[in-house]
Amino acid sequence: MAATIQNWRTDFMQAHPRLFEVMDDEPERTPGYPHCGIGWRDILERLCTRIEHALADGDRFAFVCVEQKFGTLRLSWAGTLWDESNARVAQAIALAEARSACTCEKCGEEGRLYRHDGVWMTRCPADAKGGSVRIEAGLESFHVIRVTELRDMRVFFCRRYDRAVDAFVDIPPDGLEG
Repeated sequence: MAATIQNWRTDFMQAHPRLFEVMDDEPERTPGYPHCGIGWRDILERLCTRIEHALADGDRFAFVCVEQKFGTLRLSWAGTLWDESNARVAQAIALAEARSACTCEKCGEEGRLYRHDGVWMTRCPADAKGGSVRIEAGLESFHVIRVTELRDMRVFFCRRYDRAVDAFVDIPPDGLEG
């Protein structure tokens, strides 16, 4: 059996046994092993707490992938959930991904998107490399959301992520103008 190296990622997964099936001999090969910096640990803790509260009896949930991609957190999972649980899990994941877009992956302070040698990263000014990515004013935390409702009707709406309260704020369509 290979020696286990304890690190924040292993401790994090072991703290959430309902969401991760940690491989004791090789925890870094566990599906969902966090491939991101420690600065996002708080985001992942909030995410897991929200998911654990969202799950109902009979729900099955397991992370498949937790990684940084194009400077933000990317998450995928497998399982079966009741409709209400599924909606709450989707909201928790959307919040985590939005928070990662404005949180330094390295230290956890408020950050923004940078690009260095073709690599995208969200960093605070102290940890940044390269140049900041230009984002049009007013669209820094803007998200267009598609929700599929009953009878396959698609509804689109817009919202902003508010880092101070860790929540989305809906934007009326007329609020998109200047």
